[in-house]
Amino acid sequence: MADKRDYYEVLGVQKNATQEEIKKAYRKLAIENHPDKNPGDKAAEERFKEATEAYEVLSDETKRKNYDSYGFAGVDGSQGFGGAAYRDFSDLFSGGFGSIFEDLFGFGGASRSRSQGNPNVGQSIRVNIEVDLQDIVADFKKEMTYSHQVACEACHGTGSAKGTASNRTCPTCGGAGQIRQSSGFFSMSRTCPTCGGRGSVISDPCPNCRGTGTVRKSQTLKIKIPAGIESGSDIIIPQMGNAVANVATPGDLYVRVNVRPHRYFVRSGEDLYVQIPISMTQAALGLDINVRNLQDETIKVSIPAGIQNGKIIRVKGQGLPRYRNSDSRGDMYIKVQIETPRRLGLKARQIMKELSEAMGENDSPTPVQFENN
Repeated sequence: MADKRDYYEVLGVQKNATQEEIKKAYRKLAIENHPDKNPGDKAAEERFKEATEAYEVLSDETKRKNYDSYGFAGVDGSQGFGGAAYRDFSDLFSGGFGSIFEDLFGFGGASRSRSQGNPNVGQSIRVNIEVDLQDIVADFKKEMTYSHQVACEACHGTGSAKGTASNRTCPTCGGAGQIRQSSGFFSMSRTCPTCGGRGSVISDPCPNCRGTGTVRKSQTLKIKIPAGIESGSDIIIPQMGNAVANVATPGDLYVRVNVRPHRYFVRSGEDLYVQIPISMTQAALGLDINVRNLQDETIKVSIPAGIQNGKIIRVKGQGLPRYRNSDSRGDMYIKVQIETPRRLGLKARQIMKELSEAMGENDSPTPVQFENN
């Protein structure tokens, strides 16, 4: 890890930087070093990758907490170029690349437009749900309620008052479904805003849906959340998205699962990290301690005599199930925090003095090198 720069240093922000400051710093670096803007410049490409790796960790509260506590060791296997930092550029580059793409080419945002895929399928939508870390130790079902567009019953989804298609050619695009814009040497097409790319408009709109062919409906579903799911992952439920006029198949529903940080456990992939305090006498003598795992089960962990503060003990098989391979589990890593008593009674103070004399402790210690956890 010696050749890697600190993630905060990479983005040029302080360790107490807000998410908005982190996003702003990454946005600036990404725009400056993006490969499309610097073709053939390997140095710029490496800076882009480095900034993206840093942003992927620091923009995620769980990964950031893990990195702050354990350094690169706490995020190995969870970071890398091409990961979660690419989930939603429209948010990151709001007012920048994202808005330019949306204005010029007619796309952007979390929904999946019909014009980008199959025109005979409705619009896919995304909803967000939150689950607790302890929930994902096994498969479970969660109930959620959301709203989507469904076919209007009054006009059978046609948008026409007669209940059958009654269309006329769109006056804006002349039936092409797209309008062409020219600017200097560039000429490009975008979806017609009047007809939505259909090339026609309803001549006698249905009063119930005002000619859209759809109405909004609240829907409650029970969805299966797989064990070990990564925060930010999508679960796709076919044909539960938005319906569109005169289209038989609705779009899909994308359920984005966000895993809340735990009070004590920090996640890194399928591994879990937890900090456990012990006394200085326990550290010196060693002992077996009882530790509660994420499932709230008691496990026995042996602390070796003479263990030093900050050392990490690995407990195999006590992590999370591996996503999409729940037969295999990660490990739990216990970081030992040795607590020094703040107050001593007379007897304890006398015993400590005797111990200090017996050990021949040095009142002029020699400096030692810093250790990177």
